Amino acid sequence: MDQQPVFVLHEHHKPRHHFDLRLEEDGVLRSWAVPRGLPDSPSDDRLAVAVDDHDLEHATYTDADKSIADHGWWEEHNRNDRRILLTLHGEHGARRYALIRTDRDWLLHLTKEQPTQRS
Repeated sequence: MDQQPVFVLHEHHKPRHHFDLRLEEDGVLRSWAVPRGLPDSPSDDRLAVAVDDHDLEHATYTDADKSIADHGWWEEHNRNDRRILLTLHGEHGARRYALIRTDRDWLLHLTKEQPTQRS
């Protein structure tokens, strides 16, 4: 059985409060700084700034200034040069997002269509 790729949402408390979304891909954690956290509504897109990739071991890393806000596995549904459609399967259920590339950065968008929650 293939292991699902991991994701982690780190919450940083310094230098300014922000979150980092990290997705396992090609043996590393692709990473985006998301200053205001994951969107709660499809009408509330969030800035996501691509940052350097991190080693896979970083998925479980915490310290006095960094904690894990959520973690689990992720699946990709569709991808092109400007968009990645994905579902995060975290501790509190599954949520579908689109990472959309802009001219300078990315936007993180909560999609209107969400996965059916299993009980």
